[in-house]
Amino acid sequence: MGDSRSEDILKEYNIPNYILLPGSEVGDGPAYVPACPVIVFINSKSGGQLGGELLNTYRTLLNQNQVFDLGEEAPDKVLHQLYVTLEMLKSSGDVLAAEIQKRLRIVVAGGDGTASWLLGVVCDLKLPQPPPIATVPLGTGNNLPFSFGWGKRNPGTDRQAVESFLEHVRTAKEMKIDSWHIIMRMRTPKEGACDPIAPLELPHSLHAFHRVSKTDTLNMEGYHTFRGGFWNYFSMGMDAQVSYAFHSERKLHPEKFKNQLVNQKAYLKLGCTQGWFCASLFHPSSRNIAQLTKVRIMKRHGQWEDLHIPRSIRSIVCLNLPSFSGGLNPWGTPNRKKLHDRDLTPPYVDDGLIEVVGFRDAWHGLVLLSPKGHGTRLAQAKGIRFEFHKGAADHTFMRIDGEPWKQPLPVDDDTVVVEISHFGQVSMLATPHCRSKSVYDPSSPASHQDDEDNSDEEETAEDLEERRKFGAANTFKIPDGVDITHLS
Repeated sequence: MGDSRSEDILKEYNIPNYILLPGSEVGDGPAYVPACPVIVFINSKSGGQLGGELLNTYRTLLNQNQVFDLGEEAPDKVLHQLYVTLEMLKSSGDVLAAEIQKRLRIVVAGGDGTASWLLGVVCDLKLPQPPPIATVPLGTGNNLPFSFGWGKRNPGTDRQAVESFLEHVRTAKEMKIDSWHIIMRMRTPKEGACDPIAPLELPHSLHAFHRVSKTDTLNMEGYHTFRGGFWNYFSMGMDAQVSYAFHSERKLHPEKFKNQLVNQKAYLKLGCTQGWFCASLFHPSSRNIAQLTKVRIMKRHGQWEDLHIPRSIRSIVCLNLPSFSGGLNPWGTPNRKKLHDRDLTPPYVDDGLIEVVGFRDAWHGLVLLSPKGHGTRLAQAKGIRFEFHKGAADHTFMRIDGEPWKQPLPVDDDTVVVEISHFGQVSMLATPHCRSKSVYDPSSPASHQDDEDNSDEEETAEDLEERRKFGAANTFKIPDGVDITHLS
């Protein structure tokens, strides 16, 4: 009896094969319309063995053709083919295809980097009715899932746990969050390769420019140009250095990083050995943010101004969501007087502003564990630009949504530029335990109308179209052979 009831429930998430596999025959009789059809992407290498176990459970419960291993299938190609099929079926009058497209939701299981990759793909493909995304926490920090109420502990992988998660996906509310575009430009070195910048060393969400566009005027001859996007945070300095050491160690010895608790202990240990707790002794002042880079922010469209960074700040975080380093909130909640005196606002995730916070060392970071703890609030802005010149250091460390890299700095009389700007919105799925707040409904996660961002109004149509790509997908549009007049 219980199995029968379970099967009836799972029907609500099922997608028939003729939609998933082009060329399959349509079943006889009236088709059942699922309440919450899902496409599931799982990073089988995340969470030690959990990713593989979760993959097997989902494939047992659902149509295995709607569950994909990200180690074997590229998400852009999967979604691209699915939407081509849906549009072709809709044009032939298939009512079920239209309902599935309208109700479709995406589940992605992995670390924050995996979730960001999927968000970038959905943004790049410009899908009609882009599906909202739910995140299964399979990483070390799990800041993205935690921000929207999906928890930060690695989940159970048995049938009951997966069914429970799918039920939360079905009842979750849609919530818009800001997307942030990042562009990084550096001159091609006169001698040798640009080590260690190589496609495999960069985050999933940051790509060599030629992969995105060959005509974009933002690209400059004689430069290495990279672009991408993030949804949670960009950070630079000692926190990114510790993260880079952790990822490097895990890459060399994956057998030592089999579960979340072990990973977190290893992370804390590296924080000590890297000098993050004794930064004044181990960290040269030349690598402090103020000595390393000139920082400018955009408070109003087109108006850049210098941002003062205290000389003691060794790490800077540009934050979109209220979760960093495993669920801590660096911005905190400014009281009314500070909001008024410093022209600040509460940290909404859909207001077109990014919060900029600084830290002196790990001891400073520990204040976040107190109820009203926060970092040094530096600014809120529509955009931020970092300009690195020769002299301070030969490299620094950067991190996007949990994925760190070692960034070379100028060796000649030139500049490395990293610029972050607001770039539309994407839909997430939020549970009642969601920590993120909407400017349209500060009290709880809620669905609302998507306001168009007008920050690009002075760009040419060609530049605007090129900037509408993050580079997460190899394919950016539905094929010309499919006549779809309502595509955005």
